[in-house]
Amino acid sequence: MTTHTPPTPPTAETRTRRSWPREHSELGVSAALLLLGVLVITDALTMAVDIGQRGPVGPRTVPLVVGSGLLVVAVLLAVDVLRGGRGEAEGGEDVDLSEPGDWRTVLLLTGVFLGFAVLIGPVGFPVAGALLFWGAAYALGSRRLHRDPLIAAALSLVTYVVFDHLLGVPLPGGPLMGVL
Repeated sequence: MTTHTPPTPPTAETRTRRSWPREHSELGVSAALLLLGVLVITDALTMAVDIGQRGPVGPRTVPLVVGSGLLVVAVLLAVDVLRGGRGEAEGGEDVDLSEPGDWRTVLLLTGVFLGFAVLIGPVGFPVAGALLFWGAAYALGSRRLHRDPLIAAALSLVTYVVFDHLLGVPLPGGPLMGVL
């Protein structure tokens, strides 16, 4: 008769080693904020500024303030996490944390945004924007194939007219440049 001995449970030391990264996962957010802050500050400091643009509030001011703010928040978050602070888990009433993420929607939206980025130059904002709005509506669950393209086209045209003509923010018009 052979006896079977159960495996020995992990010691407190191995449990601590394995759980430390999980318990301090917010340090990843802190590292990302730190990296983003350094990137923003580096970009601001290497920005070519014309002598006529210099002054107390030049084009570098806002990026330097934002980059410095990102660095401060990154350091404060890291200190809080290392002192035992933890973010609260999502507790929204419409979120079921036991369900996996909806990767299909995420991938569809990613494809729509990438398509918009590729198409905005050749076809212009009105067409690319209409495809963006329609694709986003479809990816998020709307299946009204007769109504959605019309709403997307109208929304895209209104956005184009407001930005390009009223606000003076030039958007590429594409083949419709002469028409609008």
